[in-house]
Amino acid sequence: MIETEPAAAAELAGDRLEVLRAFAADLGARGEELGLIGPLEAPRLWTRHILNSALLAPLVAEGGKVADIGTGGGMPGLVLAIVRPDAHFRLIEPMERRCNWLNEQIGLLGLENVEVLRGRAEEYHDAFEVDQVTARAVTALRKLVPITAPLLRDGGEMLFLKGASVNEEIDAAAKVLRKHRVVEIAVEELGAEQLSESTRVFRAKIDRHG
Repeated sequence: MIETEPAAAAELAGDRLEVLRAFAADLGARGEELGLIGPLEAPRLWTRHILNSALLAPLVAEGGKVADIGTGGGMPGLVLAIVRPDAHFRLIEPMERRCNWLNEQIGLLGLENVEVLRGRAEEYHDAFEVDQVTARAVTALRKLVPITAPLLRDGGEMLFLKGASVNEEIDAAAKVLRKHRVVEIAVEELGAEQLSESTRVFRAKIDRHG
């Protein structure tokens, strides 16, 4: 059974709620079959995955260019593209079947502010620069920072959804953070008022000339 839509969905999605509902319905119906979500995820699809991703939406820069790393079944990149039509998103995903799913959803949902790039983040280091980079459940910061920092313009921002051990990750990544000139590091808690379980976001900026 797919989780009943929480009341917070309307608050987080606003006038994009119907589009988000269509995405949730399809992900819930076919996500396990396609290997996008695990067998136990449908009963918590909204809170654990979709709305957890949507919590980042207010932090996306108005009209910004965003790269999402390891988008998988669409979290957080496709969810953010749905609820923030003013920003442009590049979804970077190495697995072909997941890229096919993402492209299918873009067409079904009529999204014009998002594109899928098949490959790993490292393959796009010299291809473009973005204002922000997002990631969710990809890898630890000491590995995530080196593959995402080169995608950002000078002054660009990292927005990574993280678990309870984020501060330990920051400590373990201290040398990497210095090497890539990551500054203004902060951990913010999101969703405490909207969802039963809040989440944490690692926020930081790149200062290449500091």
